[in-house]
Amino acid sequence: MMTGGVVLAVALALLLCGASEAWTGEIRGRVVCDVCGDASVGPEDHVLQGAEVAVLCITKSGDVLNYQAFTNLKGIYKVAETMPESDRWVSCLARPVSSFHEHCTQRGDAHSGIKFSYNRPSGHSHTVKPFLYKPASTPLYCS
Repeated sequence: MMTGGVVLAVALALLLCGASEAWTGEIRGRVVCDVCGDASVGPEDHVLQGAEVAVLCITKSGDVLNYQAFTNLKGIYKVAETMPESDRWVSCLARPVSSFHEHCTQRGDAHSGIKFSYNRPSGHSHTVKPFLYKPASTPLYCS
């Protein structure tokens, strides 16, 4: 494991040697409790804090990178990485892992993950459609 000073020295050496240009990518999305289980986000639904999401990306050089993220207070997760342009992400798969909300833990949609090509320029993010969880029983007002 590198210390901050070593990482800074390596980054500075790459910059001074004219090595490949740095590239930064970001993947973000939301996790929502689909209260009525209607597979859409509506006014009765709420975001899920602390939900776990896994993101797997393949780079130009063929490496597979595995990331783990948790949603914040707004139900948003983010994964970001800075790397040489020659190693940037080519395609990724984002998938929900679990919801720790006591009333909303069942997967609300049939998809186990969302696969996508990552072709955003450096410094831009890719937004994944929301992952949905639903309660074990639907409230009466949803009928």
